Amino acid sequence: MARIRDVAREAGVSVGTVSMVLNHNDYGSAAIRQKVQAAVKKLQYVPSEMARNLSLRRTMTVGIIVPTVSHPFFAELVGALEEALYHLGYKTMLCCTRQKENAEHVFIEMLQRQNMDGIIMGAHSLDTSLYQGLKQPIIAFDRYLSPDIPIVHTDHVQGGHLAAQAFLQHDCRHIVEISGSQMVKTPAGEYHQAFNEVMQAHGVKTDVVALPWNGFGLAESLALAEQIFVDYPDVDGILGSDISVSSCLQVAVRRGIKVPEQLKMVAYDGTFITQNGICRLTAVRQPIEDLAGVAAQKIVNMINGRPDDSPWVLPPILLPGETC
Repeated sequence: MARIRDVAREAGVSVGTVSMVLNHNDYGSAAIRQKVQAAVKKLQYVPSEMARNLSLRRTMTVGIIVPTVSHPFFAELVGALEEALYHLGYKTMLCCTRQKENAEHVFIEMLQRQNMDGIIMGAHSLDTSLYQGLKQPIIAFDRYLSPDIPIVHTDHVQGGHLAAQAFLQHDCRHIVEISGSQMVKTPAGEYHQAFNEVMQAHGVKTDVVALPWNGFGLAESLALAEQIFVDYPDVDGILGSDISVSSCLQVAVRRGIKVPEQLKMVAYDGTFITQNGICRLTAVRQPIEDLAGVAAQKIVNMINGRPDDSPWVLPPILLPGETC
């Protein structure tokens, strides 16, 4: 197997010149580049990716931090991020923080030690002090981390208005909203605020119930769904994440409540599960693939020190269904 020294000898240049030509397309004169490339081809030299990355101070790896991949939204997001980063030449390293202590600390330390080139952070951690003052490339996904860390997210105000318009087409008088933990501050909270403002303006009663912190599992959603029908027997509309609304639909059917005749439902996220249940859920769809593409491109631009003034906020759409 040919080594870089063999290429240098064949091309009549130094090892350093070969390295610079291979790692930087514009290095040296055209004649030198041609000699090196001819030697590489003749000797069938395959550069060491590890050596190349060390010379560039790059690992070509981006860390992705999410609470869990068992939740439909994060499952779709991680898949879309991995694909987008792959097409940009980067590998991914995944960290799920739910029920793990110090998981984020490890990733931050790896970033600081240059074991990865950047992080896309979408976990619902309460301690955001970890991110204060960090100089390494970090993108927040739908999270408020630090004034210095940019956020990629959906236009949740528009999402709240889309959900409101879906309910206003019907005569709902009491809507229950299922939110994430109020302890976590995210742009997603804006859709509840926007929704409530519209509903109140039209005289519709709303109540907000919150899942426990990091309560992303089916068990938590089903338990809250059961409690909603006990605490709010007159509820005729429910808004929440896909898994929350699908859980409410399951409980409603079991209780003999007719959907959508007696109970209207709108899911927020619009992942694959809204189309795969006992009926298609009416849903506000976050553009997950597009958001992932934006986040991936922006973290790569940050890693490479390139300016980026493209939009950070993308619009949602309403997916018609059978529940509203």
